[in-house]
Amino acid sequence: MPQTPVKPGRSNQRQRTRKDLLEAAGRLMRSGEKPSLEAIAEAALVSRATAYRYFANLDDLLVEAALHMSTPEAAELFPEGPPEDAVTRLGRVDDALDAMMAANEGTLRLMLSSAVQRGRAGPDDPPRRQNRRSPMIEAALAPCCSQFEPAALERLAKALALVVGSESMIVFKDVLGLEDAEAKTIKAWVMAALVEAAKKGL
Repeated sequence: MPQTPVKPGRSNQRQRTRKDLLEAAGRLMRSGEKPSLEAIAEAALVSRATAYRYFANLDDLLVEAALHMSTPEAAELFPEGPPEDAVTRLGRVDDALDAMMAANEGTLRLMLSSAVQRGRAGPDDPPRRQNRRSPMIEAALAPCCSQFEPAALERLAKALALVVGSESMIVFKDVLGLEDAEAKTIKAWVMAALVEAAKKGL
């Protein structure tokens, strides 16, 4: 039987709940102690059972919380000022994510391993990973929205999520065996090509 699609509002709420747990864990970790799952759930204003629905165990939660704290918010990347072109702004997103991954590669790989082991999330399951890249991509494209048709802009944002972040790092390093500089050049070329295609409505 076909699965009932999850309504966007419900999906967004799940992302917010998951983010609340990560940020609660981060606040407690900054105190210098390893918090319990119960303490994190209480700080996030959810039940212990809810926390376990989002994270298989405490260590998985703490590993991702460390990465979450190391990833800048979109507002940090784009302070108020004259808007730059889309490709330049997207390069800023890529630079920020590359810096985070370089500083936390071991932790990032642990998180990816845990997410893979848990398998794909079903329509009634909480998300397996936090979507940190899309808000950054959307902020990068925001001043340039008028350059794209709405459908092309949405398609562009989704395509860019494949180019920046951990998956591309794994492909460049583990599959292709490329050095960071060459990987950076290729990503810049792909982003520019995607932006140009989206402008043409392709």
